Amino acid sequence: MELRHLRYFIAVAETGSLTVAAERRLHTSQPSLSRQIKDLEDQVGADLLIRSARGITLTEAGKVFFEHARMVLSQVDIAIEAARRAAQPSKQRFSLGFLTGQEMTWLPEAMHILRAELPNIEVTVSSDYSPDLAESLVRGKLDLAFLRAEPDYDLAYHPVTHESLIVLMPSDHPLTSRKTIRPRDLVGEPFIGIGKKATVLQAVIGDYLTRSGVEMTPGQLVDNPAMVMSLVASTRGVALIPTYVENLMPWSVVSRPLAGEVPTIDLVVGYSKTNTSPILKMFLAHLDDLIARVSKLQK
Repeated sequence: MELRHLRYFIAVAETGSLTVAAERRLHTSQPSLSRQIKDLEDQVGADLLIRSARGITLTEAGKVFFEHARMVLSQVDIAIEAARRAAQPSKQRFSLGFLTGQEMTWLPEAMHILRAELPNIEVTVSSDYSPDLAESLVRGKLDLAFLRAEPDYDLAYHPVTHESLIVLMPSDHPLTSRKTIRPRDLVGEPFIGIGKKATVLQAVIGDYLTRSGVEMTPGQLVDNPAMVMSLVASTRGVALIPTYVENLMPWSVVSRPLAGEVPTIDLVVGYSKTNTSPILKMFLAHLDDLIARVSKLQK
């Protein structure tokens, strides 16, 4: 088993599609990717994926393997970074973290600022769950991260945008005929809930449903946006999720805006209060410019 097998598997699991993973994430052909996944399943000795017309979902074995595969690649990245630091201790480095999926919006403009000020800087980038990013900031593994304002960590936070919640549903769901969705329209639909890992998002959704007078009992609780989309497609359920997930949607899932007073969730940049990095100070000084650049691109 090679690291590429793990990277290929994670790409498929996170996108919920062999085609999307091959074309947009891995830049390879779908037949080649299918062979690599089949080789991986042969080596593991268990089916990891369920292939259907509505996309890819993970088997129980696949769910377990997914979490461990992510940890393995994370440890590899840490080992590589440690080796690079040892080999070139004097080189300027900056470590950025992103809530998975947000890098597609914020990374290009963040890199523009860093490269403009420090052309020779080495930047490492990682994506993860928001609480894990907060933990990495506290431990000094990251200098700055785009995440949620996690209440259990003593970090400094600056809001960068307010994201509206949207409704995810299968692409052939009857509700797709509507331009906007009311909370009561979701009653009786299989509901995919957000797990405890994403505590901030879970709280925002819970408060919104309570204010709307709607009671929704989740059939499943998941934390990863790719798994949310996978379950929406495979169980024909619905989910409430921030708008950035639209960057990751396979063809089998569509979104619709909510009607009325739409709930929002903050995306922030976070960093350790004890981090004295001059690069961090420089980046924060350009934060307003970064927000303006991204806002302009999204119009």
